[in-house]
Amino acid sequence: MKFLFKIAAVSGLVIGGITSCTNDLNLSPTNSITADIAYKSLADYKQVLAKTYGSFALAGNNGIAISDLAGIDPGQADFLRLFWNAQELTTDEAACVWNDPGVPDFHNLNWTASNVLLTALYNRSLFHVTVCNEFIRESTDEKLSARGITGQDAEEVRKFRAEARFLRAFQYWVLIDLFGNPPFVTENDPIGKYIPPQIKRADLFSYIETELKAIEPVLSEPRKNEYGRADKATSWALLARLYLNAEVYLGKGKGRYNDAVTYADKVIKSGYGLMPEYKNLFLADNDQNNPEVLLSINYDGVKTQNNGGTTFIINAAINAAMNPPAFGVPNGGWGGNRTTKNLPLLFGDYSGAKDKRAMFFGNKLEMEDPAVFTDGLAVTKFRNITSAGVTAPSAGGSFSSTDFPLFRLAEMYLTYAEAVKRGGTGGNDATALSYFNKLRERAYGNAKGNVTSLSLNDILDERGREFYWEAHRRTDLIRYGYLTSGTYLWPWKGGVKDGKGVSESFNLFPIPATDLIANPNLNQN
Repeated sequence: MKFLFKIAAVSGLVIGGITSCTNDLNLSPTNSITADIAYKSLADYKQVLAKTYGSFALAGNNGIAISDLAGIDPGQADFLRLFWNAQELTTDEAACVWNDPGVPDFHNLNWTASNVLLTALYNRSLFHVTVCNEFIRESTDEKLSARGITGQDAEEVRKFRAEARFLRAFQYWVLIDLFGNPPFVTENDPIGKYIPPQIKRADLFSYIETELKAIEPVLSEPRKNEYGRADKATSWALLARLYLNAEVYLGKGKGRYNDAVTYADKVIKSGYGLMPEYKNLFLADNDQNNPEVLLSINYDGVKTQNNGGTTFIINAAINAAMNPPAFGVPNGGWGGNRTTKNLPLLFGDYSGAKDKRAMFFGNKLEMEDPAVFTDGLAVTKFRNITSAGVTAPSAGGSFSSTDFPLFRLAEMYLTYAEAVKRGGTGGNDATALSYFNKLRERAYGNAKGNVTSLSLNDILDERGREFYWEAHRRTDLIRYGYLTSGTYLWPWKGGVKDGKGVSESFNLFPIPATDLIANPNLNQN
């Protein structure tokens, strides 16, 4: 059984919801339960730890109609749906036919600081930081000693604390990547009404780096923690991702490619391995015998009824004509998201006959009308069925049990290769090529797709084939200078049929207007 769902049910007793991440970035216990009652034992600490993980998967504590965030439909308010929209709909990999507020702005690359979905994502990440801060604050050695938690139990709580610090660092990575210069708060800041300062992107980079290195000795050894929880390799993977994008965060000429090679290599040599069948990474039993995923957002179609997460990814990618039962959602099929022609054309033959990663449906490659779901191909990568072809249990016939991979070994293979090609030392071209071809061999089932040399654009294209619809694409295109430029176009980029370049300002999302008004310490990006 997945870690998240064994213990998430009671975790909501400790942390209350917030409606503004600027006005109150720190939370205190609610429901008349004091911290000393909520954190009496190791079991209690583990229950609260579930909230730090559950904040990825759930919109709120009390079912589908309740959200931790105000001002947005609870069905749109979970982290993954918001993050996925920002990372995919802004690129060549996805477009949406819906006219929900904020949605058309993404693919058109014309959002403003008032975009409701960007505001919600910003608030969701800061809310998650706040949840982690609360746990970190209540798990110091002094607190444990005062509560009589000693010995092995205390060591376990220290590990929990390191995991909460990792999750906080991850959300600060989301904020540095998407918003650049967010407000900044830790467990050391006052509880209650507190107006946080704004942190510069370079300073936040240093903070994330320092935090991840500080917690490394305390985290579990690679592959020794429960499924769905962070370990040392997860921390190394986030460092590798941070270093690969350092020139974006710190400026040209300030790359950290040597470090990206080092930390990708540490993950590669830590005991993780590739899932033998690519498609099984995205099915409802991907929590079973999965050697590749370092950390996932965990879902259960009965216990986490949520219109976000992989429920959203699956349902929004299909319509009634595509036979929803074949996707494990017999009552699903929302007809929202599909891809531009650029993604299938990365495969050449996108039938899946050669490269089995190509999973598409439809017969109209061109997107003549962005408001028509059948213009452009549907993506069928995620399904709520098991590797044996059995539909996973689903309350209401539309909720998903498919977990979403946040980090997997394949990313480290391509991070190593790209960092080497960008001049990183500590690796070599031959090893980079071998890692690249490992992914090709899995995709083709043989060596027919292998290559004999690599360019940087080869690696970007391979990242597109390997990680499409996994919320990497916007970050990748920015690193290559392609998101806003006229050098690389896709249908309806910038709001025109053939695509166009837009202002470089769209490489960064704006600080929401509501927070600029509420927090005098903030300046717009």
